[in-house]
Amino acid sequence: MNLPVQTHGLTKRYGDLTAVDALSLSVRPGEVYGFLGPNGAGKTTTLRMLLGLVRPTAGTATLFGRPVGAAGHLARVGAMIEGPSFYPYLSGRDNLRVLARSAGVRADRVPAVLAQVDLADRAGDRYTTYSLGMKQRLGVAAALLKDPRLLILDEPTNGLDPAGMADMRDLIRRLGATGCTVLLSSHLLGEVQQICDRVGVVARGRLVAESSVAELRGATGLRVVAEPLDLAADRIRTLVGPDRVRLVDGALDVGIGPERAAWLNAELVGAGLAVSELRGQERDLEQVFFELTKGGLAHAG
Repeated sequence: MNLPVQTHGLTKRYGDLTAVDALSLSVRPGEVYGFLGPNGAGKTTTLRMLLGLVRPTAGTATLFGRPVGAAGHLARVGAMIEGPSFYPYLSGRDNLRVLARSAGVRADRVPAVLAQVDLADRAGDRYTTYSLGMKQRLGVAAALLKDPRLLILDEPTNGLDPAGMADMRDLIRRLGATGCTVLLSSHLLGEVQQICDRVGVVARGRLVAESSVAELRGATGLRVVAEPLDLAADRIRTLVGPDRVRLVDGALDVGIGPERAAWLNAELVGAGLAVSELRGQERDLEQVFFELTKGGLAHAG
């Protein structure tokens, strides 16, 4: 099966600076894939290489099995990289008509994509009157003109207010639900967690993790609330060892797997303790992100 995106050892150097370092990732059909990393981690450079805008120093990249740069490799690919640019005094509709003509796209795609991004009622207004969120949505509409099987979006919520971010997230969810594969770069953890099926985490140009959000967060222990809390803490320390028990905000974090929850509950109840909460814990995505990237900024954009 030809994957929508596949890279092997993809590398980009600018002199002594390595912007992307032996990157190997895969994006599956129909998924929303989050390309997550700090600002400057090499995300935009990677997307530019996928689109043939930047020549790699080493490695390979294919879109639906076609090598980047081969004839027709962008036939069913739409993209918005580093913010859209349009003619300011043309309407949103007329801007898209210009792009459609230059790309050889049927004219009936213009109203269709305007409806897809919820801009049909403002299609006749000048681009200069659009809010930032509307401008971003028009950029997505332009990327959808070719009815792409793969949509590449570079930081699509960048600079948007909370309402605009929510609108863009909803749009991306809808696109993903139609079977379009979406490759989305972002440095926003909440955005990725809410809309992406899988995530590739990049730091300093290197892919440091690739999995589902749930797998990335993982289960790390149990949260226990019981009364009396001090006696519960003493009992659990006796059972699992003192180094596996921490008091946090009126509860006990216990460093054992969730498969031992029933056993621990029985032990506490058997000791006469009142257990009001016992649940598995996942690492916060922010914690995972900073563990993987060491909290630092990478060298190139």
